[in-house]
Amino acid sequence: MVAVKAILFFSILLFSFALLSHADTSSITVTVKSVTTIANTDSDFICATLDWWPKDKCDYGQCPWGMTGILNLEILKTTRVYVAAFDPLRIRVGGSLEDQVVYQVGHAIKKFPRFKKRKDGLFGFSRGSLSMKRWDQLNKFFSETNTKVIFGLNALFGKKNKEPTTILWVGDWNPHNARDFMNYTAQMGYKIDSYEFGNELCGAGVSARVEAEQYARDTIQVRKAVNELYPDPNSRPKVLGPAGFFDEEWFKKYLEAVGPNVVDGVTHHIYNLGAGVDPNLIHKVQDPYFLDEVAQTFKDVQDVVDRSGTGAAAWVGESGGAFNSGGRDVSHTFANGFWYLDQLGMASTFSHKAYCRQSLVGGNYGLLNSNTFTPNPDYYGALLWHRLMGTGVLATTHDGSPYLRSYTHCTKNQVVVNHALSGFVSSGDHQILTTGVTVLLINMDNSTTFNVWVTNDLNIYNEKSESSSLTEDREEYHLTPQGGNIQSDVVLLNGTPLKLTDCGDIPNLPPKYVPASSPVTVAPSSFVFVRIKDFKAPACENR
Repeated sequence: MVAVKAILFFSILLFSFALLSHADTSSITVTVKSVTTIANTDSDFICATLDWWPKDKCDYGQCPWGMTGILNLEILKTTRVYVAAFDPLRIRVGGSLEDQVVYQVGHAIKKFPRFKKRKDGLFGFSRGSLSMKRWDQLNKFFSETNTKVIFGLNALFGKKNKEPTTILWVGDWNPHNARDFMNYTAQMGYKIDSYEFGNELCGAGVSARVEAEQYARDTIQVRKAVNELYPDPNSRPKVLGPAGFFDEEWFKKYLEAVGPNVVDGVTHHIYNLGAGVDPNLIHKVQDPYFLDEVAQTFKDVQDVVDRSGTGAAAWVGESGGAFNSGGRDVSHTFANGFWYLDQLGMASTFSHKAYCRQSLVGGNYGLLNSNTFTPNPDYYGALLWHRLMGTGVLATTHDGSPYLRSYTHCTKNQVVVNHALSGFVSSGDHQILTTGVTVLLINMDNSTTFNVWVTNDLNIYNEKSESSSLTEDREEYHLTPQGGNIQSDVVLLNGTPLKLTDCGDIPNLPPKYVPASSPVTVAPSSFVFVRIKDFKAPACENR
């Protein structure tokens, strides 16, 4: 009788372990629709910002900007190797104070102020200025790192606040100072990818606002100046705007008044996580239902732009997740990648051409640490995206847990020189990335492992899964937090901590090779880039 009870006890125990094991592991089939693309991005989709904030920009009792502002950052010493690794990285020079910046060139300005704390100033600061000596220094850096530069122009120059009780600014934009600055830039041979007009002046505004029709008239003046100063259309910078939070009616009026062939990119800002001081921030970044709420904004922006007849495309011009410098205990950690990588995937799906992360360095949300200037975890996620995810976006679906996100792009075809991302076909000093698809899997569940089978909708009616027709080992890049702590600043690639080399260079980013016959194992609270070289996707041919 004792033996029977013992056997029964161990049977129940084993059954319980089996149930627990099953509960912590889930098998999911992800289907990629490979015949046509659903959207297209720019080849340099990844973008980061440099902001104007002085070191005394403070929020919630902290001052996290330090020496990272455009005017005081020792940029050549601190960030060169990290920017050069993207080859190229698109960088937006702009931010909240850009509409208070004057340029120390020409005869339109007699005095050149410096940013100072001022209670009645926009965003609590006085006007400031950019010297051409500093602009020369920045362009030396941009040239040496092959940066694609977006420069934000002061859109309030010449305007006046209508009355103290409102934030409405009226009057025509005075183009003289900006034109002198653009002329100097062109004469010096500095390459500018885009000029963006203003910052957060659309809709209800933030610290100031301008009516849509007036903003359109001013933007047309920017276009005229750009066309005159850059007569060669092959090297002419793009014009972007309005660089603010999406307001459907305002954007419609603006684009209707602007008309065709004026703006190339319609930029809007995203801070969907709320205030950086929110104690629920750590939960928001792993909540797929909350993160889904902003999808409608991406869709609405895409629809308004597509229907405008302007020939423009949608861009995310600035996005830091949490506003007011980000979350002190979240925005610089591994956990922020749940929000950030999901945003990159979502924005791509809705045909946004670029996504500018606030910031490259500065605040709590920098890709680089604001004190040590070394990479935060999101830097490596951005770098892998840039190197692996191509311009063609493929519809990707599954019927499993909402805590598993999946995004697929045609693999990026590029020639990389002296980069240490393995898995490339070598050709002399160059490494050539071949075709196929790359799937991004984001596991927001903190306890469940997902075994993912990636299938091709070309074979959806066959008895055999797509994995049975694949023969080459696939490449997997698993990103996990050190010690399983999602609030860690250290990220592991395939189990190895990513740390700078002794020379201060970016470490190698090698994949692990996995047989095509096995599923992709996505650990709890992790991200995986999966490159499948022999995945047959007609939409990706000849891209």
